[in-house]
Amino acid sequence: MAEKFEFPQDLVDAQLKLDTVRAELSALYKRLPWSVAPLPGWSHTKEGGRSYESKRPDSPGWTDEEKQQVKTLRARQMDLVTHIFVHVFWASCPDPVVARSALKHIADKPVHAPEP
Repeated sequence: MAEKFEFPQDLVDAQLKLDTVRAELSALYKRLPWSVAPLPGWSHTKEGGRSYESKRPDSPGWTDEEKQQVKTLRARQMDLVTHIFVHVFWASCPDPVVARSALKHIADKPVHAPEP
């Protein structure tokens, strides 16, 4: 049976914002070239002792704007993680490990409208 924790609203808000920032950062990384700096691509076959084939196209590198986007999102992520990590709630929580796990999954829980 899962325990129910009464998380402070600012802690819940920080976790939900953290989830959003992580999703934005992940989506950004998927759109960006594979290398920050411009680098030539490659193609390797299984010949020559390699256990798998791999290839990458040439990377134009990241633009200054893309680097700034990553920097901004990573800084926001760190601020939110720090806020969550040092929150006073954890000092009064009987089982902070289980509570932290529950907080990480707070967005998974459906929100039900109150019964009339």
